[in-house]
Amino acid sequence: MKLALVVPGGVDRSGEFRVIPVLLALIERLARTHEVHVFTLRQEAVPGRWALCGATIHNVGERQPRLRAIAAILAEHRRAPFALVQAIFSGPCSLVAVTAARLLGLPSLVHVAGGELVALHEIGYGGRRSWKGRLREAMVLRGADIVTAASAPIIDALTALGLRARRLPLGVDLQAWPPCAPRPRSDGPARLIHVASLNRVKDQSTLLQALAALAATGVDFRMDVVGMDTLHGEMQALAQRLVLQDRVSFLGFRTQRELRPLMAAADLLVLSSRHEAGPLVLLEAAVAGVPTVGTAVGHLAEWAPSAALAVPAGDAQALAEALRHVLQDDALRLRLAGEAQRLAVREDAEHSARAFEVLYSALCADRRAARRPVPG
Repeated sequence: MKLALVVPGGVDRSGEFRVIPVLLALIERLARTHEVHVFTLRQEAVPGRWALCGATIHNVGERQPRLRAIAAILAEHRRAPFALVQAIFSGPCSLVAVTAARLLGLPSLVHVAGGELVALHEIGYGGRRSWKGRLREAMVLRGADIVTAASAPIIDALTALGLRARRLPLGVDLQAWPPCAPRPRSDGPARLIHVASLNRVKDQSTLLQALAALAATGVDFRMDVVGMDTLHGEMQALAQRLVLQDRVSFLGFRTQRELRPLMAAADLLVLSSRHEAGPLVLLEAAVAGVPTVGTAVGHLAEWAPSAALAVPAGDAQALAEALRHVLQDDALRLRLAGEAQRLAVREDAEHSARAFEVLYSALCADRRAARRPVPG
Protein backbone atom coordinates (compact mmCIF):
# COMPACT_ATOMS: atom_id res chain seq x y z
CA MET A 1 0.00 0.00 0.00
CA LYS A 2 1.33 3.46 -0.88
CA LEU A 3 0.58 6.00 1.87
CA ALA A 4 0.75 9.80 1.93
CA LEU A 5 1.22 11.34 5.39
CA VAL A 6 0.99 15.10 5.89
CA VAL A 7 2.77 16.54 8.93
CA PRO A 8 3.74 20.04 10.10
CA GLY A 9 7.35 19.06 10.80
CA GLY A 10 9.18 16.76 13.18
CA VAL A 11 10.97 14.79 10.45
CA ASP A 12 14.33 16.52 10.28
CA ARG A 13 16.91 14.75 8.15
CA SER A 14 19.17 14.38 11.23
CA GLY A 15 16.64 12.05 12.88
CA GLU A 16 17.54 13.60 16.27
CA PHE A 17 16.97 17.35 16.25
CA ARG A 18 13.66 19.06 15.42
CA VAL A 19 11.90 15.69 15.38
CA ILE A 20 8.74 14.28 16.95
CA PRO A 21 9.89 10.88 18.29
CA VAL A 22 6.44 9.31 18.30
CA LEU A 23 5.98 10.34 14.68
CA LEU A 24 9.28 8.76 13.66
CA ALA A 25 8.31 5.57 15.47
CA LEU A 26 5.02 5.41 13.54
CA ILE A 27 6.66 6.16 10.19
CA GLU A 28 9.36 3.54 10.71
CA ARG A 29 6.79 0.83 11.49
CA LEU A 30 4.49 1.71 8.60
CA ALA A 31 7.47 1.77 6.22
CA ARG A 32 8.30 -1.85 7.05
CA THR A 33 5.37 -3.06 4.95
CA HIS A 34 4.16 0.00 3.00
CA GLU A 35 5.60 2.63 0.71
CA VAL A 36 5.40 5.77 2.85
CA HIS A 37 5.72 9.34 1.57
CA VAL A 38 5.70 12.10 4.19
CA PHE A 39 4.84 15.65 3.11
CA THR A 40 6.06 18.20 5.66
CA LEU A 41 4.91 21.80 5.65
CA ARG A 42 7.47 23.52 7.84
CA GLN A 43 10.59 21.41 8.28
CA GLU A 44 12.98 23.50 6.16
CA ALA A 45 12.64 26.83 4.37
CA VAL A 46 13.82 25.45 1.01
CA PRO A 47 12.06 22.55 -0.76
CA GLY A 48 13.91 19.25 -0.52
CA ARG A 49 13.64 15.50 -0.29
CA TRP A 50 15.40 12.91 1.86
CA ALA A 51 15.04 9.39 3.24
CA LEU A 52 14.19 8.85 6.92
CA CYS A 53 12.97 5.80 8.84
CA GLY A 54 12.40 3.90 5.58
CA ALA A 55 10.13 6.65 4.16
CA THR A 56 10.59 9.41 1.61
CA ILE A 57 10.29 12.89 3.13
CA HIS A 58 9.01 15.67 0.85
CA ASN A 59 9.74 19.09 2.35
CA VAL A 60 7.58 21.62 0.48
CA GLY A 61 9.33 24.76 1.78
CA GLU A 62 7.99 27.87 3.45
CA ARG A 63 6.52 29.55 0.35
CA GLN A 64 2.79 28.73 -0.02
CA PRO A 65 3.25 25.43 1.82
CA ARG A 66 -0.37 24.27 1.62
CA LEU A 67 -0.73 24.73 -2.12
CA ARG A 68 2.72 23.27 -2.76
CA ALA A 69 1.97 20.27 -0.54
CA ILE A 70 -1.25 19.51 -2.41
CA ALA A 71 0.59 19.84 -5.73
CA ALA A 72 3.38 17.56 -4.48
CA ILE A 73 0.89 14.88 -3.40
CA LEU A 74 -0.86 15.02 -6.78
CA ALA A 75 2.48 14.80 -8.62
CA GLU A 76 3.63 11.79 -6.58
CA HIS A 77 0.25 10.13 -7.12
CA ARG A 78 0.75 10.46 -10.87
CA ARG A 79 4.05 8.57 -10.58
CA ALA A 80 2.33 5.73 -8.71
CA PRO A 81 -1.11 5.97 -7.07
CA PHE A 82 -1.58 6.43 -3.35
CA ALA A 83 -4.11 4.30 -1.48
CA LEU A 84 -5.02 7.09 0.97
CA VAL A 85 -3.91 10.39 2.47
CA GLN A 86 -3.53 10.96 6.22
CA ALA A 87 -2.82 14.08 8.28
CA ILE A 88 -1.00 13.78 11.58
CA PHE A 89 -2.27 16.97 13.28
CA SER A 90 -5.32 18.80 12.07
CA GLY A 91 -5.24 22.48 11.07
CA PRO A 92 -3.22 23.16 7.89
CA CYS A 93 -2.14 19.50 7.68
CA SER A 94 -5.71 18.23 7.59
CA LEU A 95 -6.70 20.88 5.06
CA VAL A 96 -3.93 19.64 2.75
CA ALA A 97 -4.70 15.95 3.32
CA VAL A 98 -8.47 16.12 2.89
CA THR A 99 -8.26 18.45 -0.12
CA ALA A 100 -5.68 16.27 -1.88
CA ALA A 101 -7.69 13.14 -1.14
CA ARG A 102 -10.87 14.71 -2.52
CA LEU A 103 -9.09 15.77 -5.71
CA LEU A 104 -7.71 12.25 -6.17
CA GLY A 105 -10.86 10.39 -5.14
CA LEU A 106 -9.04 8.76 -2.22
CA PRO A 107 -10.02 8.14 1.41
CA SER A 108 -8.58 10.47 4.04
CA LEU A 109 -7.78 10.27 7.74
CA VAL A 110 -7.02 13.03 10.23
CA HIS A 111 -5.29 12.47 13.57
CA VAL A 112 -5.91 15.37 15.97
CA ALA A 113 -2.63 15.71 17.89
CA GLY A 114 -2.35 19.30 19.11
CA GLY A 115 -4.36 22.37 20.01
CA GLU A 116 -6.60 22.36 16.98
CA LEU A 117 -9.82 22.21 19.03
CA VAL A 118 -9.09 24.80 21.71
CA ALA A 119 -9.11 28.59 21.99
CA LEU A 120 -6.85 29.93 24.75
CA HIS A 121 -7.09 33.59 23.77
CA GLU A 122 -5.11 34.90 26.73
CA ILE A 123 -1.96 33.12 25.53
CA GLY A 124 -2.67 33.20 21.79
CA TYR A 125 -2.98 29.42 21.48
CA GLY A 126 -5.43 27.13 19.71
CA GLY A 127 -6.97 26.45 16.33
CA ARG A 128 -10.42 27.77 17.27
CA ARG A 129 -9.44 31.33 18.23
CA SER A 130 -10.88 32.83 15.03
CA TRP A 131 -13.97 32.19 12.98
CA LYS A 132 -11.75 31.17 10.08
CA GLY A 133 -10.07 28.53 12.24
CA ARG A 134 -13.39 27.23 13.52
CA LEU A 135 -14.83 27.07 10.01
CA ARG A 136 -11.74 25.33 8.62
CA GLU A 137 -11.74 22.68 11.34
CA ALA A 138 -15.48 22.08 10.99
CA MET A 139 -15.26 21.62 7.22
CA VAL A 140 -12.08 19.59 7.14
CA LEU A 141 -12.87 17.25 10.01
CA ARG A 142 -16.32 16.57 8.59
CA GLY A 143 -14.72 15.93 5.20
CA ALA A 144 -12.32 13.27 6.52
CA ASP A 145 -13.40 9.65 6.29
CA ILE A 146 -11.95 8.85 9.72
CA VAL A 147 -10.87 11.13 12.57
CA THR A 148 -8.65 9.81 15.35
CA ALA A 149 -7.15 11.33 18.49
CA ALA A 150 -4.74 10.20 21.19
CA SER A 151 -6.79 10.60 24.36
CA ALA A 152 -10.32 10.60 25.73
CA PRO A 153 -10.48 14.37 26.45
CA ILE A 154 -9.83 15.07 22.77
CA ILE A 155 -12.46 12.51 21.75
CA ASP A 156 -14.89 14.27 24.12
CA ALA A 157 -14.06 17.64 22.53
CA LEU A 158 -14.71 16.24 19.07
CA THR A 159 -17.98 14.68 20.22
CA ALA A 160 -19.08 18.05 21.63
CA LEU A 161 -18.57 19.47 18.13
CA GLY A 162 -20.77 16.75 16.64
CA LEU A 163 -17.85 14.76 15.23
CA ARG A 164 -17.39 11.02 15.54
CA ALA A 165 -13.81 10.06 16.32
CA ARG A 166 -11.80 7.05 17.44
CA ARG A 167 -9.28 6.97 20.27
CA LEU A 168 -5.89 5.89 18.94
CA PRO A 169 -2.85 6.81 21.06
CA LEU A 170 0.53 7.41 19.49
CA GLY A 171 2.67 5.06 21.55
CA VAL A 172 6.28 4.85 22.70
CA ASP A 173 8.97 3.00 20.75
CA LEU A 174 9.90 0.26 23.24
CA GLN A 175 13.11 -0.41 21.34
CA ALA A 176 14.29 3.14 22.03
CA TRP A 177 12.69 3.18 25.51
CA PRO A 178 13.00 -0.34 26.96
CA PRO A 179 10.76 -0.71 30.03
CA CYS A 180 12.42 -0.34 33.44
CA ALA A 181 10.81 -1.58 36.64
CA PRO A 182 9.65 1.19 38.98
CA ARG A 183 12.18 1.61 41.81
CA PRO A 184 11.86 2.89 45.37
CA ARG A 185 13.14 6.38 46.12
CA SER A 186 16.68 6.66 47.40
CA ASP A 187 17.75 8.85 50.31
CA GLY A 188 18.30 12.54 49.72
CA PRO A 189 16.31 15.14 47.80
CA ALA A 190 13.44 13.94 45.59
CA ARG A 191 14.47 14.02 41.94
CA LEU A 192 11.83 15.69 39.77
CA ILE A 193 11.87 16.22 36.01
CA HIS A 194 9.85 18.40 33.67
CA VAL A 195 10.17 17.85 29.90
CA ALA A 196 8.59 20.44 27.59
CA SER A 197 9.52 23.45 25.56
CA LEU A 198 9.34 26.60 27.67
CA ASN A 199 6.20 28.29 26.35
CA ARG A 200 2.82 29.59 27.47
CA VAL A 201 0.77 26.47 26.85
CA LYS A 202 3.18 24.31 28.89
CA ASP A 203 2.71 26.91 31.66
CA GLN A 204 6.03 26.69 33.49
CA SER A 205 4.93 29.73 35.50
CA THR A 206 2.42 27.54 37.33
CA LEU A 207 5.07 24.81 37.63
CA LEU A 208 7.56 27.12 39.33
CA GLN A 209 4.94 28.60 41.65
CA ALA A 210 3.98 25.05 42.66
CA LEU A 211 7.62 24.20 43.33
CA ALA A 212 7.98 27.30 45.52
CA ALA A 213 4.89 26.23 47.49
CA LEU A 214 6.30 22.69 47.79
CA ALA A 215 9.62 24.04 49.11
CA ALA A 216 7.72 26.07 51.72
CA THR A 217 6.29 22.82 53.17
CA GLY A 218 9.81 21.55 53.88
CA VAL A 219 10.01 18.92 51.11
CA ASP A 220 13.56 18.65 49.77
CA PHE A 221 13.79 18.23 46.00
CA ARG A 222 15.76 18.99 42.87
CA MET A 223 14.10 19.63 39.50
CA ASP A 224 15.59 19.23 36.01
CA VAL A 225 13.75 21.25 33.35
CA VAL A 226 14.43 19.86 29.88
CA GLY A 227 13.27 21.73 26.80
CA MET A 228 13.98 24.50 24.33
CA ASP A 229 13.48 27.98 25.75
CA THR A 230 11.09 30.05 23.60
CA LEU A 231 10.51 32.60 26.38
CA HIS A 232 14.02 34.09 26.31
CA GLY A 233 14.96 33.53 29.94
CA GLU A 234 11.64 34.52 31.48
CA MET A 235 11.25 31.29 33.46
CA GLN A 236 14.83 31.39 34.70
CA ALA A 237 14.19 34.90 36.01
CA LEU A 238 10.99 33.73 37.71
CA ALA A 239 12.89 30.87 39.36
CA GLN A 240 15.33 33.42 40.75
CA ARG A 241 12.52 35.57 42.15
CA LEU A 242 10.97 32.49 43.78
CA VAL A 243 14.36 31.56 45.30
CA LEU A 244 14.45 28.26 43.40
CA GLN A 245 17.83 28.72 41.74
CA ASP A 246 19.47 26.05 43.95
CA ARG A 247 16.64 23.57 43.35
CA VAL A 248 15.79 23.99 39.65
CA SER A 249 18.22 23.42 36.76
CA PHE A 250 17.29 24.50 33.23
CA LEU A 251 19.05 22.04 30.92
CA GLY A 252 17.75 23.20 27.53
CA PHE A 253 17.01 20.84 24.67
CA ARG A 254 18.13 17.22 24.94
CA THR A 255 18.01 14.49 22.30
CA GLN A 256 16.15 11.29 23.10
CA ARG A 257 19.44 9.53 23.89
CA GLU A 258 20.36 12.32 26.30
CA LEU A 259 16.89 12.39 27.86
CA ARG A 260 16.66 8.67 28.71
CA PRO A 261 19.21 8.62 31.58
CA LEU A 262 17.75 11.83 33.02
CA MET A 263 14.29 10.28 33.01
CA ALA A 264 15.51 6.98 34.46
CA ALA A 265 17.11 8.84 37.37
CA ALA A 266 13.93 10.76 38.23
CA ASP A 267 11.43 9.93 40.94
CA LEU A 268 8.56 11.87 39.38
CA LEU A 269 7.65 13.63 36.13
CA VAL A 270 5.81 16.91 36.68
CA LEU A 271 3.63 18.48 33.97
CA SER A 272 1.84 21.82 34.13
CA SER A 273 0.31 22.14 30.65
CA ARG A 274 -2.87 24.04 29.97
CA HIS A 275 -3.61 21.71 27.06
CA GLU A 276 -2.25 18.39 25.76
CA ALA A 277 -3.54 15.83 23.31
CA GLY A 278 -1.07 13.28 24.74
CA PRO A 279 1.58 14.02 25.82
CA LEU A 280 4.28 11.59 24.68
CA VAL A 281 6.63 12.41 27.55
CA LEU A 282 4.14 11.01 30.05
CA LEU A 283 4.23 7.71 28.15
CA GLU A 284 8.04 7.74 27.98
CA ALA A 285 8.22 8.38 31.73
CA ALA A 286 5.77 5.56 32.41
CA VAL A 287 7.82 3.10 30.37
CA ALA A 288 10.91 4.22 32.31
CA GLY A 289 9.11 3.39 35.56
CA VAL A 290 8.49 7.03 36.52
CA PRO A 291 4.96 8.20 37.44
CA THR A 292 3.51 11.63 36.68
CA VAL A 293 1.82 14.36 38.68
CA GLY A 294 0.37 17.21 36.66
CA THR A 295 -2.61 19.02 35.26
CA ALA A 296 -5.76 17.22 34.09
CA VAL A 297 -5.08 17.18 30.35
CA GLY A 298 -4.78 14.38 27.77
CA HIS A 299 -3.55 11.06 29.12
CA LEU A 300 -3.15 12.57 32.60
CA ALA A 301 -6.90 13.12 32.78
CA GLU A 302 -7.47 9.59 31.47
CA TRP A 303 -5.09 7.92 33.89
CA ALA A 304 -5.97 9.70 37.14
CA PRO A 305 -6.25 8.63 39.86
CA SER A 306 -4.97 5.05 39.43
CA ALA A 307 -1.97 5.72 37.16
CA ALA A 308 -1.28 9.45 37.75
CA LEU A 309 -2.39 12.32 39.94
CA ALA A 310 -4.06 15.22 38.14
CA VAL A 311 -5.09 18.70 39.30
CA PRO A 312 -6.88 21.58 37.55
CA ALA A 313 -4.77 23.49 35.03
CA GLY A 314 -3.30 26.70 36.43
CA ASP A 315 -3.74 25.67 40.08
CA ALA A 316 -0.22 25.92 41.54
CA GLN A 317 -1.33 25.21 45.11
CA ALA A 318 -3.16 22.03 44.12
CA LEU A 319 -0.14 20.90 42.09
CA ALA A 320 2.16 21.49 45.08
CA GLU A 321 -0.16 19.52 47.36
CA ALA A 322 -0.33 16.59 44.90
CA LEU A 323 3.47 16.55 44.64
CA ARG A 324 3.85 16.59 48.42
CA HIS A 325 1.32 13.78 48.78
CA VAL A 326 3.13 11.47 46.34
CA LEU A 327 6.64 12.29 47.56
CA GLN A 328 5.67 11.51 51.16
CA ASP A 329 4.04 8.18 50.25
CA ASP A 330 6.43 6.03 48.25
CA ALA A 331 4.06 3.08 48.20
CA LEU A 332 1.56 5.30 46.37
CA ARG A 333 4.26 6.55 44.00
CA LEU A 334 5.22 2.98 43.12
CA ARG A 335 1.58 1.95 42.58
CA LEU A 336 1.08 4.88 40.21
CA ALA A 337 4.29 3.97 38.38
CA GLY A 338 3.32 0.32 37.96
CA GLU A 339 -0.13 1.06 36.58
CA ALA A 340 1.17 3.83 34.31
CA GLN A 341 3.77 1.49 32.86
CA ARG A 342 1.15 -1.20 32.23
CA LEU A 343 -0.98 1.26 30.27
CA ALA A 344 1.92 2.72 28.27
CA VAL A 345 3.37 -0.67 27.31
CA ARG A 346 -0.05 -1.97 26.27
CA GLU A 347 -0.45 0.89 23.77
CA ASP A 348 3.09 1.20 22.44
CA ALA A 349 4.28 2.22 18.97
CA GLU A 350 3.64 -1.26 17.55
CA HIS A 351 0.04 -1.08 18.76
CA SER A 352 -0.39 2.36 17.16
CA ALA A 353 0.92 1.23 13.79
CA ARG A 354 -1.24 -1.92 13.77
CA ALA A 355 -4.34 0.09 14.71
CA PHE A 356 -3.75 2.55 11.87
CA GLU A 357 -3.20 -0.32 9.43
CA VAL A 358 -6.55 -1.82 10.41
CA LEU A 359 -8.21 1.52 9.60
CA TYR A 360 -6.33 1.78 6.29
CA SER A 361 -7.45 -1.69 5.21
CA ALA A 362 -11.06 -1.02 6.16
CA LEU A 363 -11.13 2.31 4.33
CA CYS A 364 -9.62 0.88 1.17
CA ALA A 365 -11.98 -2.10 1.24
CA ASP A 366 -14.97 0.22 1.63
CA ARG A 367 -13.75 2.37 -1.27
CA ARG A 368 -13.34 -0.70 -3.51
CA ALA A 369 -16.81 -1.94 -2.57
CA ALA A 370 -18.33 1.45 -3.36
CA ARG A 371 -16.78 1.39 -6.83
CA ARG A 372 -17.84 -2.19 -7.62
CA PRO A 373 -20.67 -2.36 -10.19
CA VAL A 374 -24.02 -3.45 -8.83
CA PRO A 375 -25.18 -6.73 -10.47
CA GLY A 376 -28.32 -6.72 -12.48
